[in-house]
Amino acid sequence: MMEITGNTRLYGIVADPVSQVKTPQTMRKVFEKRGTDGVLVPMHVAPEGLPAFVLALRGVLNFGGMIATVPHKTAMADLCDDITPAARLVGAVNVVRRNADGSLSGDILDGKGFVGGLRQHGIEPCGMRVFLSGAGGAAKAIGFALADAGVACLDLYNRTPAKAQDIIARLQAVYPKVPMSVVGTSPAGYDLVINATSLGMKAGDPLPLDASGLNARQIVAEIIMTPALTPLLLAAQAKGCQIQYGLPMLECQIELMADFMGVAK
Repeated sequence: MMEITGNTRLYGIVADPVSQVKTPQTMRKVFEKRGTDGVLVPMHVAPEGLPAFVLALRGVLNFGGMIATVPHKTAMADLCDDITPAARLVGAVNVVRRNADGSLSGDILDGKGFVGGLRQHGIEPCGMRVFLSGAGGAAKAIGFALADAGVACLDLYNRTPAKAQDIIARLQAVYPKVPMSVVGTSPAGYDLVINATSLGMKAGDPLPLDASGLNARQIVAEIIMTPALTPLLLAAQAKGCQIQYGLPMLECQIELMADFMGVAK
């Protein structure tokens, strides 16, 4: 690891909780490859503290930007001065750049990272019937990326059905030809089953869907990185499903995040 000096440029990942994140280790490899004098640190911020936290960072002159994860992606979109068209469509931000004047620009890269991770492991979502559990910022981004990839259908489950319906309304405005609906907890009959919630990070969390509906012909994918084998993936393994870990989603967007935050090449 490079020595931290007064010339070191600061970056962060903001989350609640934050102990599970893998981004500092992954970004360190990017800094080393690019020869960048930078460090990315975990920042534990509760939702009620996020506006004050973001305001303070505007005045930190050697702060380059940050990555936002659970539960801050949706709120972060409203705290930036400008966001990309993709982030505006999704209504969420997961990477922020601090500009020289202290203004903040945001983008969302979760969807690209998730689909890239699938393809990196030989899973092509085009033509698949997809069950997506979740209605937060990551679920929205993944939904847009899957629709863009040409899935055969995209059905959403969320404990609050109105939130799932809101995502569908956003998606169908852009991808009207992709069949979509709000469904119940059972993933039976789908090719690809995705957990895009935070359920599984904490011991005792309920499963994000009804695992009894899984069968060996299905692929089950996670966005959670710690633990690598979540309760859902363990249940999927027991059913003989192919599984996709959460880490590839980060690995496939980390270079894009670094570029957006202005990390020198």
